[in-house]
Amino acid sequence: MKLAEFLLAMEHIAPKELAMDFDNVGLLIGTKRTEIKRVLLALDCTTATAQEAIDWGADLLLTHHPLFLSGIKRILPDDPATAGAYLLLRNGIAHYAAHTNLDAAPGGVNDCLAEALGILDAIPLPPDQLGRIGNRSAETPASLGAFAAFVADRLKTAVRICGAQDAKVSRVALIGGGGGSDFQAAYAAGADTYITGEIKHHQALEAQFLGLNVIEAGHYETERIVLQPLIRHLQALTNDVQYRLTLSEASCLARLD
Repeated sequence: MKLAEFLLAMEHIAPKELAMDFDNVGLLIGTKRTEIKRVLLALDCTTATAQEAIDWGADLLLTHHPLFLSGIKRILPDDPATAGAYLLLRNGIAHYAAHTNLDAAPGGVNDCLAEALGILDAIPLPPDQLGRIGNRSAETPASLGAFAAFVADRLKTAVRICGAQDAKVSRVALIGGGGGSDFQAAYAAGADTYITGEIKHHQALEAQFLGLNVIEAGHYETERIVLQPLIRHLQALTNDVQYRLTLSEASCLARLD
């Protein structure tokens, strides 16, 4: 498959127009390779995932988080912000990022998260449309403590909560990754419970004051859920390409039991 065909497939799945203004999405590192036969998927372009792409013989590394989000002035092998990019460039491997556009896209990060957590009739969360809001299914626990344990089990992670253990869970908003600043949008939309990957202490305190339950479930854990469905979607559009989920990536923040 030509690189241009892969770019069209990604544009179909997660149109760049859905990305936030601050974002940096699309083809970030080009390649002279005329055919794209192997694509490795990961959340981040790190030295580990870049080296895995090299070792596996990938033509392109597809990540959720972009490179060069801030003003990069140099690409160095010993700079953590550019070490992965350095390896890809040295080996002629392309890099594509789908970030907030994949958060907002139908079937993207937040739709996958809502489906995994049993959130029914999920719709885009105003005003940015990145997150989702819907109703807790009858098959899931109705109290915050039990529902948080359910979230932990479904995402295979440890969670933290802000709110009473016996607080009611009914209308749930969610944003995968670093969605702490969006708790007010969740409250304004009528949610009683908000799930995100990361939230700051003062944001949790404000949510508690408003009476909004919060479940913090990990940045990595709330976003990795999109990668396997993304592979299936890409395979349906590009059946002559081999896709693989990274074997070398895990959350860099481990929570002890």
